[in-house]
Amino acid sequence: MKKLKIYLDTSIINFLFAEDAKDYKTVTEEFFNRYLDKYDVFISEIVYVEINRTQDESRKRQLLDTIERFGLEVYDSLTEEIESLADAYIVNSIIPHNKIEDALHVAFCVFYDFDILLSWNFKHLANIKKQAQINSLNKTLGYFKDLNLHNPMEVFFDD
Repeated sequence: MKKLKIYLDTSIINFLFAEDAKDYKTVTEEFFNRYLDKYDVFISEIVYVEINRTQDESRKRQLLDTIERFGLEVYDSLTEEIESLADAYIVNSIIPHNKIEDALHVAFCVFYDFDILLSWNFKHLANIKKQAQINSLNKTLGYFKDLNLHNPMEVFFDD
């Protein structure tokens, strides 16, 4: 069976080091250690942009090292169509105007036909309302494949 194609937003990598959110950290570690190879998993250059804004140089190095250690592959690049789609999410008030990277993560996934966007960002991404709004707008714009917005617990399964 073909593996599902999963996109990791920056929050997933961040939560590997979330000492203030032990439960999420544990779930994230389990995803990386037990489930990463069960899916085709990718990031984008948007993740690097967000990580490189990290003020704490030690944390920034940890995050970048994690990408290398787990062999997370950068999937293709941004296009004008992705940027236009991200703008549509903002103009239609699906994602706030000050969260352009969140809109870009979603648009990237839609443009490149990802099955799942994995995130710990419940407010702007990983929730059923946003998923419905995004998929509805996508259909009006000619993108007919639904994008699933999930957190790591939702992709765990028994072998």
